[in-house]
Amino acid sequence: MSAITTLTRMWLTRTTKPFIFTGEYDEVLPYSECEGLGLYVHIPFCKSLCAFCPYCKTVYSGEKCDRYIDALLREIELVGSRNGGRKTVTSLYFGGGTPALAADRIGDVIAALRKYFDITEGIGLELHPDNVTADTLRVLSAAGVTKISIGIQSFLPKYQNILGRKPIDTDAMAAALREVRFETVSMDFIFALPGQTFDDLTSDIDRAFEIGANHVAIYPFIDFTFTPGKVKPLGKRQKRELLDSVTRYCAQKGLVRDSIWTFSSGKNAKYSSMTRDNFLGFGCSATTLLNKQFKVNTFSVEEYIRRIDGGKLPTSLTIRFTPRQRMIYYLFWTLYSTRLDPVDFEKFFGVPLDRMYGLEFRLARLLGFLTFRDGVYRMTLKGAFYYHHYENYYTLAYIDKMWGIMREQAFPEKIEL
Repeated sequence: MSAITTLTRMWLTRTTKPFIFTGEYDEVLPYSECEGLGLYVHIPFCKSLCAFCPYCKTVYSGEKCDRYIDALLREIELVGSRNGGRKTVTSLYFGGGTPALAADRIGDVIAALRKYFDITEGIGLELHPDNVTADTLRVLSAAGVTKISIGIQSFLPKYQNILGRKPIDTDAMAAALREVRFETVSMDFIFALPGQTFDDLTSDIDRAFEIGANHVAIYPFIDFTFTPGKVKPLGKRQKRELLDSVTRYCAQKGLVRDSIWTFSSGKNAKYSSMTRDNFLGFGCSATTLLNKQFKVNTFSVEEYIRRIDGGKLPTSLTIRFTPRQRMIYYLFWTLYSTRLDPVDFEKFFGVPLDRMYGLEFRLARLLGFLTFRDGVYRMTLKGAFYYHHYENYYTLAYIDKMWGIMREQAFPEKIEL
């Protein structure tokens, strides 16, 4: 796997130089010059830890969560107060962990961010199915949350057992969603689980829309080396057949595909914190992407709090992009949306896409991965599958390695990928 990602990186960046992350960082984050800026807040607490989940998380304690939120408010103040003035941003997303465990403090976090940022496209927050109660939803709505994403994973008992999840009371969930309305109600599912069939996955999708979703995300199962779960995903051929057939099924139902893994019942129902040109991340493990650099906060809750108590930002690692490295990052995550407008690329980088990667895009069209119509590149079913297939390599070669180290070291000196 590492050979594939290494060769791809060398070809696309036109250099043998690896991605180098170091412990250096800026006290003032230069986000004022960034367009299309989004905000992300990580809240790492969960009632119990799912073995399949790779994200930064820890077992919930009310006292620890309050200390963490207090530190989070100070991080926002540190970042915002050092830049001067207000900044218009696209959106704000809360991830985790289980952010709804801190539902009574979400309003404090939003108020702190609104002191420095004007949010134009709404506020999203992830929930565990247990959190989908009318009382919790009312608190979140009153705080300003307009979009929610519920981590269902599967409604079917056989996959709930595989993933260590308990049954979901779908009637109670539907009643809560009817009582408290949101602009977007997204539900997350995992595909490519062992033995999973087309009928299994489409029954989950249908049930989601029946009980109140207007958006679904179907994420591939990835077997991270540091997660304790022993679930093995489907093979390559089975994955492709399942992804292609589910994509066709959603199209037949009139659902809009707005990214590789997501489908919605209306154009205004969107939920994604990733497809942003730039973003600021707050909280432990949160990442920040700016025009010329990428940063990752420490994964340790205690070290995060200690760092902020000392008046310093909790940045653990930073990479200073070369121009082509930044282009590759831009292209990878822009294509996640299944489309790419060369005009947007040229506006962002000041150079035509064809001059930088014309050969690669012509080859992608020749291989049937992309089409080019009305001045825009669009991903085919074949392209979407191979995007997924490469993302699996990328995840295990880069993200798995980095996160594995950062789970053990709060502030590594250097990581080369």
